[in-house]
Amino acid sequence: MTGARRVAVLGCGDWGKNLVRNFHALGALAAVADVSPHGRQAAARIAPGIAIHDRLDAALDDRAIAGVVVATPAETHAELTERALLAGKDVLCEKPLALHYDAARRVHDLAIRHGRVLMVGHLLEYHPAIQELRARVAGGQLGQIRYLYSNRTNLGKVRREENILWSFAPHDLAVILRLVGALPCQVIAAGGAYLQPEIADVTVTQLAFDSGVAAHVFVSWLNPFKEQKLVVVGSERMATFDDVRRELVLHDQHVDLQDGAPVPVRGAGVAIPYAADEPLRIECEAFLAAIASRTAPLTDGASALRVLRVLEAAQRSLGLRGQPVALSPE
Repeated sequence: MTGARRVAVLGCGDWGKNLVRNFHALGALAAVADVSPHGRQAAARIAPGIAIHDRLDAALDDRAIAGVVVATPAETHAELTERALLAGKDVLCEKPLALHYDAARRVHDLAIRHGRVLMVGHLLEYHPAIQELRARVAGGQLGQIRYLYSNRTNLGKVRREENILWSFAPHDLAVILRLVGALPCQVIAAGGAYLQPEIADVTVTQLAFDSGVAAHVFVSWLNPFKEQKLVVVGSERMATFDDVRRELVLHDQHVDLQDGAPVPVRGAGVAIPYAADEPLRIECEAFLAAIASRTAPLTDGASALRVLRVLEAAQRSLGLRGQPVALSPE
């Protein structure tokens, strides 16, 4: 393991253990730090022989470590990422980079000033199916994008430190912003808090873009079944990605105007093959490649800021009971 590929993971909880597993399998894991005995025990099982610390600073103080992976609770992300950058480390921070745009902007600017790699774990962007879909959209196979929607639901773990919007929606918002290639000009969000006061369990976020493209994202952890589906409607074709069924389908369907009337044109759906690689493994490899090449990763600090602008606008609209919130161009 070369020095440029030595990384430490901060946090070995429910998600951090997956990062520990992947970096260990890639031969790049140098250390794990976790303040909880349970986390340290999990790290010892997953990555035997790796240095395990009970203080996060122990990993930051190690000069042999080039990269730090922040997988701690969301409210600590900005502070720990800033400390890692100041310690001279490149950083992969789990989403969200911060719970407030201003804090994320500060971290982003710090990374630029110090010449460090800053990457955020918007995992869905590294999914092979999404990469394949992005290539099809860029290649014009769907024509002009008109509308997108995403559903991400489950009867899953209910968080207490962040609501469903901040927990589930960043994945889908990141992909939608990438596919559209712009920020929305208006955001509307509505939802409900049914289990804990002021912590939304269900939200629907609507995005309007200057180009006329529209999108919505529905997220819920109070749902009787798991659904992870993205639909992209283009002027020539439509595409669907169902992550639960592991299907990416290109539909030869669109709507024509005939004698001034809209007429659906129906065609066959064709399954698009994509690599079976684990998205998290691809994300971890991308971080190591960015460290080695000193180039910005796909999900860099700038992309994280775009997602946070939309999240904050959606949160504001949610607090205003669905009133529209305007976003200015970047």
